[in-house]
Amino acid sequence: MTVKNVHKSRLTALDFSPSIGVDMLEGAGVNSISTYTIIPGFCDVHVHFREPGFSYKETIETGSKAAAHGGYTAVCTMPNLKPVSDTVEHLGEQIKIIEDDACIHVYPYAAITIEQMGKEMAYLEGMADKCIAFSDDGHGVQSEEMMRAAMLRAKELDKLIVAHCEDNSLLHGGYIHDGRYAAEHGHRGICSESEWGQIARDLRLAKETGCAYHVCHISTKESVDIIRKAKADGVDVTCETAPHYLLLDDSMLQEDGKWKMNPPLRDKSDREALIEGIKDGTIDCIATDHAPHSAEEKSRGLEKSAFGIVGIEIAFPLLYTYLVKPGIITMEQLQDCLVYNPRNRFDIPLGNDYSVWDLEEEWTIDPSEFLSKGKATPFEGWKVCGKNYLTVCDGVEVYNKSKE
Repeated sequence: MTVKNVHKSRLTALDFSPSIGVDMLEGAGVNSISTYTIIPGFCDVHVHFREPGFSYKETIETGSKAAAHGGYTAVCTMPNLKPVSDTVEHLGEQIKIIEDDACIHVYPYAAITIEQMGKEMAYLEGMADKCIAFSDDGHGVQSEEMMRAAMLRAKELDKLIVAHCEDNSLLHGGYIHDGRYAAEHGHRGICSESEWGQIARDLRLAKETGCAYHVCHISTKESVDIIRKAKADGVDVTCETAPHYLLLDDSMLQEDGKWKMNPPLRDKSDREALIEGIKDGTIDCIATDHAPHSAEEKSRGLEKSAFGIVGIEIAFPLLYTYLVKPGIITMEQLQDCLVYNPRNRFDIPLGNDYSVWDLEEEWTIDPSEFLSKGKATPFEGWKVCGKNYLTVCDGVEVYNKSKE
């Protein structure tokens, strides 16, 4: 058995002993003649673990186990729960569950506005020391005045504003991208401007207020260009995209709810622009937007199914197989987006956290093997390379392939 570190020179924060790793591997069902690659623990700054309020979709326990399965040792959970994490008390309900049930580091967001309705600002001061950042994810903050006020408050508290950018006035009941597939199949489309228009507004406000600002799940070429220019202009902005926007586009759509997410899959030109954004550093993070729903909620076709797919268990194998192995991006760039950039931006430490992979092992994505309660993914049946055998968080084994 051979065990090697990836980019060892970059692992200054990783206190790892190869002998400990080998001892753990001996109990993880590994092949003694294979080569295993140690990768620092991934960090996903955008997940939905659905608890409290929607435990039939996912729980902190199942979500964190799914994350560990995918090599993640830190995640940030969005506040669109029941109750919404918009008060100290409501946020405390989620924190208690995290303390009791999470097997990895789980950092909750707090809402920007009460019930994420955009009408009244939440008590950000009271929640600041209990949350990772502020976000109304699932809803764009429609009011410019509210967003400006929130940015000013967040700046005083030294916290990020993390924005789901979506202009409701431009949605018109759409549910997939306003492109060729929508036109040819009679679907209502969501235009790209509904995303990039609000990003442009927020970047203007971020420059004005000096607030540290992070954009969720960008999907359009215009978004990439606007953020690139804002960075060059000195705005304190970072952003994320998701694996599905890098690997899929609306020409691949099928009449199935597992292809429905928000923002939707865009045009091929958007996908190509996102990849360029990864390559030139405009896009800082790749987050999964892991969004589980029940099988029934995802069985209603493109129009009526719930928005959201799962992906935290397959993100790295997909990105490694279809972007790194063909030479589209480098392993270092992928690690930056999955490990270092999200941790640096959100001030999430990397301790004795790592996963151990056989990067040559080939397998086929089968949602029935997911540890998440959610099974809806457009990547079902895709062949990938890279099998995780072991995930360690704070020196403690949190996933072991042989114990599935």
